[in-house]
Amino acid sequence: MNTILLQELEAPTETDLIWLGLKGSEGLPSQLSEAEATFVKEQWAKEIFTVEINRYSHRIWIVGMPEKKVTHQHLEAFRKVGHELNRLINQQKLTAIHLMGPQVTPEDVLATAEGILLSNYQFLKYFKDAEKRKHSLQHLTITDPRLTPGALQQLQAVVAGTCHGRTLVNEPFSFLTAVQMAEEFKIMSQEAGFKLEVLQKKQIEALQMGGLLAVNKGSIDPPTFSIMEWHPENPVNAQPIVLVGKGVVYDTGGLSLKPTPNSMDEMKCDMGGAAAVAGVLYATAKAKLPVHVIGLVPATDNRPSGNAYAPGDVISMHNGSTVEVMNTDAEGRLLLADALSYAQKYNPELVIDFATLTGAAVRAIGHYGIVSMGNATEAHQRLQESGERTYERMAPQPFWEEYAEELKSDIADLKNLGGPNAGAITAGKFLEHFTKNKEGKAAYPWLHLDIAGPAFLGFEDSYRGKWGTGAGIRPVFDFLQHRAG
Repeated sequence: MNTILLQELEAPTETDLIWLGLKGSEGLPSQLSEAEATFVKEQWAKEIFTVEINRYSHRIWIVGMPEKKVTHQHLEAFRKVGHELNRLINQQKLTAIHLMGPQVTPEDVLATAEGILLSNYQFLKYFKDAEKRKHSLQHLTITDPRLTPGALQQLQAVVAGTCHGRTLVNEPFSFLTAVQMAEEFKIMSQEAGFKLEVLQKKQIEALQMGGLLAVNKGSIDPPTFSIMEWHPENPVNAQPIVLVGKGVVYDTGGLSLKPTPNSMDEMKCDMGGAAAVAGVLYATAKAKLPVHVIGLVPATDNRPSGNAYAPGDVISMHNGSTVEVMNTDAEGRLLLADALSYAQKYNPELVIDFATLTGAAVRAIGHYGIVSMGNATEAHQRLQESGERTYERMAPQPFWEEYAEELKSDIADLKNLGGPNAGAITAGKFLEHFTKNKEGKAAYPWLHLDIAGPAFLGFEDSYRGKWGTGAGIRPVFDFLQHRAG
């Protein structure tokens, strides 16, 4: 599925090569002739900064990058150049390419490689002419003695995890039921080396996960609750970091059927949070990060069958709280609530949940970032820094207590829907209720990531591609890398 990433200390002569430099620099590859060097400089003067030298036996792409003052924008520019280079490579039907950047930083080289690798992703499973459509690039070799094998291993791991996450989101519901998604997690766990336990309906009933069971009532397929764990020897964290992902494999809105025209067309993506959790676990295990991580994924579809849960119902949740259902399309928070209260058993250092939770998050910031909130102030700051580095930026929201007032119910402990405004925040406030202990205090540090905007795109967005993007995987993997030291 992924382009193989290799490293060599010297690029062979007469090989297809990408050379990264800085705009206006006098230094150019020594293998260029005087005429070729002059041609490159002439193109740069015309504001053409990716210049192809065709030697017939092989090609050399000379890239002159502008220097940017802001580091995260600088790295993003290199990723986008990687996307453009991937297009050129596959256009020429090349199977292998060398990348070197002696004039730029090792981080710039890795960012370019990341753009190339992520752009090489395809989801071709359902095309009868898939082989014909397949990208030609199979191997990317980096020539840079400054980079360690570990850095390349971690890049390969997060790219693979992101691509797995994309594929899970891209799969249609006709294939990816809750049961099948657990099977896909099993394949990923065997590839990467993390543990997996899948709880079936009777076990979920025994745990009294009323939110998950209520949403599942309208389905002909049973729910699942997947528990993934990467527990290396001598982890840096004495208490695990727990990741929770919304696993609604298809969402009709239930009896509160989605009213917006065409709004169900993309609802196979409503398990983007589950895909993010699995992708992070995969990448973390593949990279062998010394961090103890647990992933929890409650999964079902949400359909309006004759036995479906209904507006006005009262649900008893895993932590004993009762919830009045105001709208069955506010279902993802019910699944997450059970998983968040279940997470208390691990006495976690931190809990992060991922969910394509609200249209309000999309309306607030579009597809440009991830809406974030929670009570873990220090971790939130570090995650924002990871979001900047990976250019999956966080948009922290106010989390004032007044928002919780909108969730008060006349007949139950709380209701599953707030008022007409600030819907992403009131959804977060609903989740917060289930991160508290019996005394009503925070049971653990917690962050909520609403990835509804960037998780599934109807247009190509550079190296993020079209449709499933794997949103949330790269910033949280970066966060774990820095936690590992």
